[in-house]
Amino acid sequence: MAQLSRDGDELILTLDTVEKLESVHGDIRVPMSSITGIDVVDDVIHAVYGIKLPGTRWPGKIAVGTFISFSGTRTFAVIHHDQPRGLIVRLNNATYDEIIVGSDDPEAMKARVEAS
Repeated sequence: MAQLSRDGDELILTLDTVEKLESVHGDIRVPMSSITGIDVVDDVIHAVYGIKLPGTRWPGKIAVGTFISFSGTRTFAVIHHDQPRGLIVRLNNATYDEIIVGSDDPEAMKARVEAS
């Protein structure tokens, strides 16, 4: 299961082996200074939109990988059907405009990321 954590001045999205295969991507590191907001979302799977390039998607069930919207927003998502809630991390001046992660306890994950 994907985990968001903080290591000094970096946000780290750690993927397990299956998620790396599903997303065709490795772990992601982003400077904390790029974060413009973190929101807890109750219906996280429907927060992912756009064309999957590359990754895995089963509408309403799984969204793992890179998604590009028609407006050009680049999203990296890791969401599975058993995690209806999650976090949206909004970014500025980074490879992605947002990272969306499903979580059993998004409030705790948000608190870990925001802890100094």
